[in-house]
Amino acid sequence: MTRLPQIALLSDGRRLHLQDGPIDLIVEARGRADAVRAAYEAAARRFTGLLDELCAELAELRRAALPAACSLEGTVARRMYAAVTPYAWDRFITPMAAVAGGVAEEILGAMLDVATLDQAYVNNGGDIALHLGAGEHFSVGLMDRPDRDGVMRTMRIDSDDRARGIATSGRHGRSFSLGIADAVTVLAATASQADAAATVIANAVDLPGHPAITRQPANALQPDSDLGARLVTRGVGELSRDEIAAALESGAECARQLFDRGLIEGAVLRLCGDMLVMGTKDIEEQRSRPSVLENAVDA
Repeated sequence: MTRLPQIALLSDGRRLHLQDGPIDLIVEARGRADAVRAAYEAAARRFTGLLDELCAELAELRRAALPAACSLEGTVARRMYAAVTPYAWDRFITPMAAVAGGVAEEILGAMLDVATLDQAYVNNGGDIALHLGAGEHFSVGLMDRPDRDGVMRTMRIDSDDRARGIATSGRHGRSFSLGIADAVTVLAATASQADAAATVIANAVDLPGHPAITRQPANALQPDSDLGARLVTRGVGELSRDEIAAALESGAECARQLFDRGLIEGAVLRLCGDMLVMGTKDIEEQRSRPSVLENAVDA
């Protein structure tokens, strides 16, 4: 029997829910009613079969990326590869580091191909592809840790900003992390670029060899992990204020380098209650719920 994705409007009648296996998207478009309807229909069409496309090349997607050596065929797969290629020169990274952002970007693109919208977003587990028409803005809710409730800060993206992708990575998300960050949220030009960069920066927030940090081989926890036997963080014990600052600074230096290379627009790093902001606009304490609020929590 052919597996069909789950596609339905949510109870608010405004947002579209698309789910197929591990892919779980929340989509919202704003504009004329006919444009929104056409956009949602296009999103549903493109979503159908997308997981199968990725699975067909999964073995290759789990291999380390090599600069200028992409043999992938699918549109999303090639976008994922392109997003991680800037990092493939000097570190291990696979296209899977950009899968959530790459999928969100693809669905948003399908919507914008058929409709003129005032605003739209595709949220793939916290990795968000964003469209803003002239004069529009989008408020992002930042969480201290993705495994706990509550929005800590908000950050506003305006239509004249370059950022159209938001992603978060860290040791509390659905995917493994080589670092110890509770969360690293990145703004970039596209969702796939934000996704890859968030992974790289979160890995850099670290204290290698620290006795309070517990690590295990990724493939001991998930046999088919693209990280193989590389050690991933499973627990972080008590750290001193100086150690927390040192780990955050390690990640911040990585973020600065990516910012200088034009790969990101900004980043917010969180560890053990401390926060470090690099390159973004002001972040406000959350006192009231914005009209548009998405919790940027990565897979």
